[in-house]
Amino acid sequence: MATFLYRLGRLAFRRRHFVALMWVALLTLAGVGAVNAPTAGSTSFSIPGTEAQKAFDLLEQRFPGASADGATGRMVFKAPEGEKMTDAANKATVAKTVRELSDGSEVVSVTDPFTTHAVSKDGTVAYLSVKYDAPAVGLKDATRDALETAGDDARASGLTVDVGGDALQAQPDAGGVGEAIGLAIAAVVLVITLGSMIAAGLPLLTAIIGVGIGVSTITVLAKTLDLGDTTSTLAAMIGLAVGIDYALFIVSRYRAELAEGRDREEAVGRATGTAGSAVVFAGLTVVIALAGLSVVNVPMLTKMGLAAAGTVVIAVLIALTMIPALLGYAGRKVRPAGEKGKKSAEKAAGSMQPVKPAQPVKPNMGTRWASFVIRRPAAVLLLGVLGLGAVALPVSHLQLGLPDDGSQPTSTTQRRAYDLLSEGFGPGFNGPLMIVVDAKNSGDPKAAADSVTDGIKGLKDVVTVTPATFNKAGDTATITVVPGSKPSSTQTEDLVYAIRDDVASKADADVLVTGTTALNIDFSQKLSDALIPYLALVVGLAFLLLIVVFRSILVPLKAALGFLLSVLAALGAVVAVFQWGWLGGLLGVEETGPIMSMMPIFMVGVVFGLAMDYEVFLVTRMREAYVHGESPSQAVVTGFKHSARVVVAAAVIMMAVFGGFISSGESMIKMIGFGLAVAVFFDAFVVRMAIVPAVLALLGHRAWWLPKWLDRALPNVDVEGEGLRTRAEKDADPDEDRELVRV
Repeated sequence: MATFLYRLGRLAFRRRHFVALMWVALLTLAGVGAVNAPTAGSTSFSIPGTEAQKAFDLLEQRFPGASADGATGRMVFKAPEGEKMTDAANKATVAKTVRELSDGSEVVSVTDPFTTHAVSKDGTVAYLSVKYDAPAVGLKDATRDALETAGDDARASGLTVDVGGDALQAQPDAGGVGEAIGLAIAAVVLVITLGSMIAAGLPLLTAIIGVGIGVSTITVLAKTLDLGDTTSTLAAMIGLAVGIDYALFIVSRYRAELAEGRDREEAVGRATGTAGSAVVFAGLTVVIALAGLSVVNVPMLTKMGLAAAGTVVIAVLIALTMIPALLGYAGRKVRPAGEKGKKSAEKAAGSMQPVKPAQPVKPNMGTRWASFVIRRPAAVLLLGVLGLGAVALPVSHLQLGLPDDGSQPTSTTQRRAYDLLSEGFGPGFNGPLMIVVDAKNSGDPKAAADSVTDGIKGLKDVVTVTPATFNKAGDTATITVVPGSKPSSTQTEDLVYAIRDDVASKADADVLVTGTTALNIDFSQKLSDALIPYLALVVGLAFLLLIVVFRSILVPLKAALGFLLSVLAALGAVVAVFQWGWLGGLLGVEETGPIMSMMPIFMVGVVFGLAMDYEVFLVTRMREAYVHGESPSQAVVTGFKHSARVVVAAAVIMMAVFGGFISSGESMIKMIGFGLAVAVFFDAFVVRMAIVPAVLALLGHRAWWLPKWLDRALPNVDVEGEGLRTRAEKDADPDEDRELVRV
């Protein structure tokens, strides 16, 4: 591996014009394709195998044209103080709004609140419902705009008007001030770490090119593969973070090789062969984690994971080829690491042999920290594990759900509409349940539906049960149930399970519970059930991969256990902030509630891949030193000497990129940004910087133990660059050490 990448790096350095032109051409081609790509149509959201999805599919068959999974919107009206919505003037205003909405595109039906009895008991609040023929994620922007502006005349007449429903489902932020600040912080860290604007600009440039190619390709394929905007957001987030980090590691190793006195082409080759090998395997772990999301069997997650994995592959390829090419263009503007290294390099310019520094190198912060840890490994290990364990304690109270309008900021119209409906009709009105009674095989469909209705009325936390509505064939009925609690509450979840377990078992028909609330509950349950198999698959495959990389059993095991600690601690922090409200005011969390259902499995996938990045970059340098003859403790110090600064910089950059999303007004984006940023902090600074060296110091030589039979069976990928050292010895001058003898 190292030898192949060494040759690839030197080839890219020599053929820099071709390599740069190739990547620019790919970016241009992808960009032109994205600009001319057809507009993506309706993006479906389905959860195969769940009861809610089965009910939706059944409704599509038995109620053709009803758009069972179509988006819904609600416009909520509140009369001014001292007036009622039933007053003639207010009724006329609402009727005008109904007519205006009925003429809109993608609209199936609009209800009149005065004919559907959608007026509160005190007469102050009323609402109309709009049904669309496309799902929420597939509505046109013009349709959303029409829904929001339809109430302008009503507002002008003095009514309070707010709009809610999934039709206004917020799209992911494409970018903003927070993300720009994150990139600015990343640029500053790169300048400090690499010592020059030119060197710092290379990782940023290549990361942006990689993300540009990846996101443009996703845009080109969006209509064909039914990809949503969230797919591009995740790909951009992950691609930018890993793209900067991978390029940073190669540029940093290149500067270290220059400091050893090697010429620029040789330094590029060795940097690509050593750090590039770590980049390849680190990228593989991220790809495994993201592609593994397909085991959840949720099409949306599968597409998101595969698209993000593709962007990571592009980032790896760019780091291995475009970075060497750009280093060729940079010439002497990218300097060796340290002034002594610079002098040494200038002294040995053009030489293929390393030059020993004239003076001993002063220990850096990484060396001093590693020396401290190996002197007190047990104390550091205990403190790190207990600290992360304490932060992880809130996970035991984790509640999963999907965000609804009730979790929106109070400044949004969706949240105000949600609160108005709760005020006028009760909190459960925002999350009605739809009961589908399939009485096709029943002797008396009407009696079966009535039995289901009576059974639901006898359950706890039920406010309203509407009469059954049959289809034209008379074999399928729908019943609407309004719970007494808000959609995200545990009481509503218990009600769904009570209908499925108690009522359905006694009915003379198939009874299915669906609706947005039931779909969210099923989605959460499906993700919870898939978490353990997904974790076993991802960790298992990565464990095998790391055995090949490190030629060890205990080092990969330690890496996996350390990851579990960091991800549990990060989830604990998410629960404390977003479910309990700790520090909520500081982070702009206006409403606490259940944690987004995707969060645990999403964090496992993304954080595991990123955590293994730091593990590979840090420990491969230790392994390299150990293989080259250093003692286990000294190898730890050497690894920190060369890699700690860069790993810390990479972690800070990644935290800055993810942290930029915390400023988003969307609770889901804010939660993802916070969770990933804090996970990177725990993993990089506690697990990799403290627990890893402590464990390796305690294990000693045992850390690198591998059964002989397994050692013979595993392929030798040579991440440490041993093949490059052998190559250098063969290329050495054969007459250098010979003595003249008289014949």
